[in-house]
Amino acid sequence: MSQDVKPAIITLDMRKISKMNIWLTLGLSVGFLAINGLIQHRFSFHLSVWDIPLFFIYYIALIGLHEIFHLIGFMVFGNVQFKQLEYGVNLKLGVAYATTTQPLTNKAMKKSLLLPFWTTGMIPAIIGFAVQSNMLLLLGAFLIAGALGDFYMYKELRKFPDTFLVKDDPELPRLYVYEERG
Repeated sequence: MSQDVKPAIITLDMRKISKMNIWLTLGLSVGFLAINGLIQHRFSFHLSVWDIPLFFIYYIALIGLHEIFHLIGFMVFGNVQFKQLEYGVNLKLGVAYATTTQPLTNKAMKKSLLLPFWTTGMIPAIIGFAVQSNMLLLLGAFLIAGALGDFYMYKELRKFPDTFLVKDDPELPRLYVYEERG
């Protein structure tokens, strides 16, 4: 990537994403519980005293795993070395993050963006339906909605060829897209 080439910039509007996330979380939660009620042929919802603290513990753990799966995606799909990965929490933005110092191909970045959706969102929801666990369904709903920013980035990256290079901003929810130069 040459310094004289201006990249296309994809930036997340965190306020807009946060508002959409709240509505999607509510919609998925109600939808998953309703579908589960239809599957069970009864609508009931109960929480034990332990379900609420367990939910928050699992939720925080799955957020951490969400970011770890981004890192795994960077290594598996983008051939990034472990030492080129960064992981942490941005207290100013109130988000956990995973990034790499190495640019990835657009194809690898798109795969890395969606990997956590499948592993930390869809898997708990599917298991929740299978074992009829409202807590797992709610965890799935929260984590699927939590991937909204990843889906936005993915949607924007679809506008570029797979061979373009994508550099993740280390501090802001922003991607820089460069045309690959041979």
